[in-house]
Amino acid sequence: MKKKHHFHLKNQHIFVIFTIVCISLLAATFSSDISVQPLKDGAGYIVVPFEKGINTIGKWINDFGNNFKDVRELAKENTRLHDEVELLKEQNVQLAQGQKELERLEKLYQIDEDYNQYEKVLAQIIAKEPGNWYSTFTINKGRKDGIQENMNVLAAGGLVGLVTETGPSWATVRTIIDDSSNVSAMTLADSNTCIVSGSLELIDSGKMKFSQLRDDKGSVTAGENIVTSHISDKYLEGILIGTISSIKRDANNLTSTGYLVPAVDFRNLQEVLVITTLKEQAKENDNEK
Repeated sequence: MKKKHHFHLKNQHIFVIFTIVCISLLAATFSSDISVQPLKDGAGYIVVPFEKGINTIGKWINDFGNNFKDVRELAKENTRLHDEVELLKEQNVQLAQGQKELERLEKLYQIDEDYNQYEKVLAQIIAKEPGNWYSTFTINKGRKDGIQENMNVLAAGGLVGLVTETGPSWATVRTIIDDSSNVSAMTLADSNTCIVSGSLELIDSGKMKFSQLRDDKGSVTAGENIVTSHISDKYLEGILIGTISSIKRDANNLTSTGYLVPAVDFRNLQEVLVITTLKEQAKENDNEK
């Protein structure tokens, strides 16, 4: 039985044959009029789509890279803008706080001018009793600053209260709205005397009570200003306490009772002025004159 011989072409042989064919085609092109256009066309069908595909992929990769770069740039810009917004917010808060502080100090300056006959010390409130109202609080000035017990305390608007206790660098103030407070007062217009009483329950409605108002003529009406009286043993004369909001004649037909709106906002106190002149000192100065 005869064995079949299989014909195998090695890779080297294929390469040699392909090279010979290419050289022959080139030689035929240069030595004859044979047209190579069909070869060009054939190559076009193969190469052009391939080139288009490569160009499309390259453009996509380039666009993707550019878009990715743009996204990173946008992220950086967004972060920068966010930081700027936060900084502006912080600056706005600081400006608002500065504006409020300036307004408070301007009002204190005004009250200082209203009672410029007295020397005063500016103090910050550093602690207060629990609750919404400043009935009793502590300030950051004390004996070393010349603060003594029974000195009058002012805030924007008028009278706050009295110093009741002092330390080296602190002092306690009891305000006129405290339940234990009673102020000898009078009407500003006619000096009709009365007693203004503190009440934390009543101040929740924004009012204080006055009683025993001596008004023989019945001339005192709502809108009248109430100030500290000349007969008070602790309060200096003529400091504004508040404005009468309502008044009613008592049964004895000699005195009146009513309510007033305090001149000071006892919910919002931060700075106060302490008058460093005591009532007895003021009396002595008046007697010397």
